[in-house]
Amino acid sequence: MPSHASTLMSPIANQPLDCLSVGILVADHLCDPIDHVPAAGELVLSQRLPLATGGCAANAGVDLARLGVKVGVVGCVGQDAFGRFMIDELASAGVETRYIRQLAGEETSGTLIINVRGEDRRFVHCVGANARVQVSDVPRDEMLRAKVLYVGGYLLMPALEGEPLAALFREARAAGVKTVLDIVLPGPGNHWPKLESVLAETDVFLPNTDESKVLTGEADPLRQAEKFAAAGAGAVVITCGEHGSVIVSGKERLRAGTYPVEYRGGTGSGDAFDAGFITGLLLGKDLLDCVRWGSAIGASCVRSISATDSVFTRAEAEAFLAKHELAIERI
Repeated sequence: MPSHASTLMSPIANQPLDCLSVGILVADHLCDPIDHVPAAGELVLSQRLPLATGGCAANAGVDLARLGVKVGVVGCVGQDAFGRFMIDELASAGVETRYIRQLAGEETSGTLIINVRGEDRRFVHCVGANARVQVSDVPRDEMLRAKVLYVGGYLLMPALEGEPLAALFREARAAGVKTVLDIVLPGPGNHWPKLESVLAETDVFLPNTDESKVLTGEADPLRQAEKFAAAGAGAVVITCGEHGSVIVSGKERLRAGTYPVEYRGGTGSGDAFDAGFITGLLLGKDLLDCVRWGSAIGASCVRSISATDSVFTRAEAEAFLAKHELAIERI
């Protein structure tokens, strides 16, 4: 039978949460950067092959906890070693884990992340237990007490797609809860019908430009953002990697740059951006300051190969933001 059990006592049990982070939970199998992708039958050595927590909901949850946000994660893992690892690591990071469902007969989702020097990372992914995430997993009383409902990894959770999530977002917004959405594409296909109804109930949409090109058929990030906004999203921020981000909200059309940091790996940087943006929302910041927070936390993430190891604490983020300016221009 499914269970909602953690092997560690939650550090924030019974406290109202600022943010509920719903979505994919993934055990990340990483390698330190290698010189090249192995040819068939070839052995290539890496200095380290760490195991780490991953997946949008987990990454954003860990990052938010590091930023001082009271956050709970909702999702599914298997009743296996990787599922226990995920729950224990999240609880150790200060995340509420009691809403993670452990499923018998399902494997915990995993991603093999191959880092090659000078190249973007490569992924081999198993959906696993994430295919079983559903709206009924979201605790309504907790959601309605929260300030932000975040869903990350949408389109990799088939049981959550379309009207079920749109209805959940509608319920949250009616109670004054901000809805924030990010996606992960399973590959090419006609994903727009699954997204359009949800966008109409989304306060902030945070995809990257590669995903947005597949979804909209548009290569230009501004045109991508405008199409999402036309579908009803309140604010759209398209992240564009080293090229910064493009923002559309109402009549605003903006382009933001990036902060200067040493790059080691991009894994988790989009989720870190989400966590920074959400932190800005919780601090009562305006749209541009939320983008600054998102850009700063995203920049801190790329200093390591893992999704969360180098992400700023609240104090580190505030010091960084006080020292660095983010270029933002109107388009």
